[in-house]
Amino acid sequence: MTIKKNALTAIAIAVTLSGSILSSSAIAHESHIHEANANKSASVKALENAVSGDHRSAKNKARDQYRHPIETLTFFGFHSNMTVVEITPGGGWYTEILAAALKGEGKLYGAHYPDTGEDNYYSNSRKELENKLASDAVFSEVMLTNFTPREESELAPQGSADLVLTFRNLHNWKDAGVEQVFKDAFKALKPGGVLGVVEHRLPVGISPEEARGYVSEVKTIKQVKAAGFRFEDSSEINANSKDLAIYPKGVWTLPPSLALKDKDRAKYLAIGESDRMTLKFVKPGK
Repeated sequence: MTIKKNALTAIAIAVTLSGSILSSSAIAHESHIHEANANKSASVKALENAVSGDHRSAKNKARDQYRHPIETLTFFGFHSNMTVVEITPGGGWYTEILAAALKGEGKLYGAHYPDTGEDNYYSNSRKELENKLASDAVFSEVMLTNFTPREESELAPQGSADLVLTFRNLHNWKDAGVEQVFKDAFKALKPGGVLGVVEHRLPVGISPEEARGYVSEVKTIKQVKAAGFRFEDSSEINANSKDLAIYPKGVWTLPPSLALKDKDRAKYLAIGESDRMTLKFVKPGK
């Protein structure tokens, strides 16, 4: 009888301890979720402040309706304490937002064409970007690295980035350049890091020759996976069903380029900016 009673007591103690352990685990899990939500809220707030900032021109803000920067960056998992790489920032449209949202907490690398001293698009683009970064204190923490299309490039120190981004660039690099840049992105990212791609989307059944400047989503996913990434998700945040993709001057017929100038201007303004794929990839690992 005493043995049975002791056994029952031991079971009761074990159940109590097990309940306590489970309760502690649940509390820790709940605390982790609360912290993650708080960080997400702070990051969204940082993006909102960056998007509405006075350092952005009215012209650039007018394009938010087509580019959905807050929703796009949130989809890619952006946090304001991340190390982020933007490949070929160009005129710095997204740089304006990223630099402000990361300032003081995170890091931003702009992997841009080097200035070789020549009078060409690449060198001039680098000079223009450098002038822009020097024009406002909001860009004071941005670090520039050299990216050369179709050549191996160090976008950021190896394994340092949480997030690598490229916006509407793939069509410029062609297949060989695209494959190399995905390898460069893989090398720059930490295990578990994210590659975010936004690009003009080629409609199924239409050739790139018919729709100049547009890129196949299926082919892009295949190329990124070949570089070692796992395809995580896609979003229709930047979709535009009005875009039919076949125009006299390719994708540049649409705004903001409006390559036909005043010809059919109202028609192309009514379509808006291009239909875009928004793809999220992850570097496998911890």
